[in-house]
Amino acid sequence: MIIGISGGTGSGKTTVANRILESVRASEVVFIQQDSYYRNIEDLPLDIREVANFDHPDALDNDLLIHHVRKLKSGEPIDLPIYDFKTNTRLSETRPLAPKPIVIVEGILIFAEPRLRELMDIKVFVDTPDDIRFIRRLRRDIAERGRTVDSVIEQYTGTVRPMHMQFVEPSKRYADVIIPEGGHNLVSIDLLSGKIRERLASAVSTVGG
Repeated sequence: MIIGISGGTGSGKTTVANRILESVRASEVVFIQQDSYYRNIEDLPLDIREVANFDHPDALDNDLLIHHVRKLKSGEPIDLPIYDFKTNTRLSETRPLAPKPIVIVEGILIFAEPRLRELMDIKVFVDTPDDIRFIRRLRRDIAERGRTVDSVIEQYTGTVRPMHMQFVEPSKRYADVIIPEGGHNLVSIDLLSGKIRERLASAVSTVGG
């Protein structure tokens, strides 16, 4: 089962994914983030890398991501790329991932790519107000990515918000489930988790029968 979780930056996608992970056995789920598939721009000067538009679909190596999702769906392992957000480069090492019954794919632009959507059994959009998302992004980028307040604000107004309006928000129409307020909407997450467990049980009984 391929589950796509999308939504704007700071919407709570990872929180929703983690809550789903908590509701099923870890041995049944593999979790991959679209952020790991940013194109490697290490050949560009650092000052150019820092102002690159990372919120446009072209910034992502979707061909590799689609290839990996298809391999996992076919029961084959993958080598997950590792991206360093402090230097905006892809590291040379990778992380091996084995296939499991559930694959969760999370990212802001996964529904903007038709080939990815076609692979998904359930598409979830996490819908959170813009001001909350910005505050979360500001805190995360300062704490985890070594950014300054000014640089986060400049990036948000220059590329993040315009790309959200152009690509992320319109992709909401492809969702099967829309979860307001992100990971705090426990009712929606519980319903979704129950559906996943039901599908898993059904698949197991079908195989067993």
